[in-house]
Amino acid sequence: MAPFYIFYMIVINFFVVFAKTTISSNLSNSTTVRLTFGFYKGTCPEAEPIVFARVAKAVSEDPRMAASLLRLHFHDCIVNGCDASVLLDDRAEFEGEKTAGPNINSLRGFEVIDAIKADLEATCAEAVSCADILALAARDSVLISGGPGWEVQMGRKDSLSASKSAANNRIPNPNSDIATLVSKFQAVGLSPRDVVILSGAHTMGKAHCSSFSSRLNGNANINSPDINLEYLQALQQLCGSSNADTTLANLDLATPAKFDNQYYINLLSGKGLLPSDQALISGDNGARQLVESFVQDPTSFFNEFKRSMLKMGSLGPSTRGIGEIRRNCRVINKFNQ
Repeated sequence: MAPFYIFYMIVINFFVVFAKTTISSNLSNSTTVRLTFGFYKGTCPEAEPIVFARVAKAVSEDPRMAASLLRLHFHDCIVNGCDASVLLDDRAEFEGEKTAGPNINSLRGFEVIDAIKADLEATCAEAVSCADILALAARDSVLISGGPGWEVQMGRKDSLSASKSAANNRIPNPNSDIATLVSKFQAVGLSPRDVVILSGAHTMGKAHCSSFSSRLNGNANINSPDINLEYLQALQQLCGSSNADTTLANLDLATPAKFDNQYYINLLSGKGLLPSDQALISGDNGARQLVESFVQDPTSFFNEFKRSMLKMGSLGPSTRGIGEIRRNCRVINKFNQ
């Protein structure tokens, strides 16, 4: 634990002043909740190093896990706020979100969250919420993969239920156009700018061929200047001779396990994997201009990504008096006696 703790403290402390002076001032709209820096310093001071150690181990064993943990946090927050509802297993009382269309056979990393929770319960029982674990794991995944670090505001509670219908309706489809993306983000309090910034998370990870099949079956406009025919042919070769439901393609061919600005470079080269990726530069001039700015200035992208992650992480109901701190992230406490 000591080497992870030392590295963690050195890197995170570097960002504390920036986080407190620059980011928190942007989290005051009506859709956000008030969270706290250093929330567990008194109740569980080892919480963040424990999360970091587990995430580092998981990513070292499977580099793709960084993208998976980052995605878990997004799929949680976009559905009724950041309340760990995405982690709940199905029960007779309700259908969880894991089997919703955007999540089934797609979301992963649940076992990593389970391991983190077990470590935390052994160290400081019933102190750290699963929702806060997701926020920390997302941040640490970015940091470990070469991206920016930031201090995470915490104090979330875990939900007592989940909503499969909300997951189906609110999580953007990989075939979404820019207008649909903007609409879904604005519905939860995120801006069109956040659409472009948070889509930059696709600089890591993989996607099933079935999620971008519309780009391969003749629906793409091959005369568009944003279409890279050589790239499309390579994807058709990868996906055409095997099961599209199981075959995976890198979201970023150049640096698939590194958090950088390559995603935006790919878009301008016509190499956005998902239709919703390529839509950022083909359907909105403002979005394209922001993409171009991130190509030119990766530091700007890192700073903007930190702000948008903090903004997204604050979405949801009040963190006081609602929900609980689950002992097991997969089940609410009354069913986990």
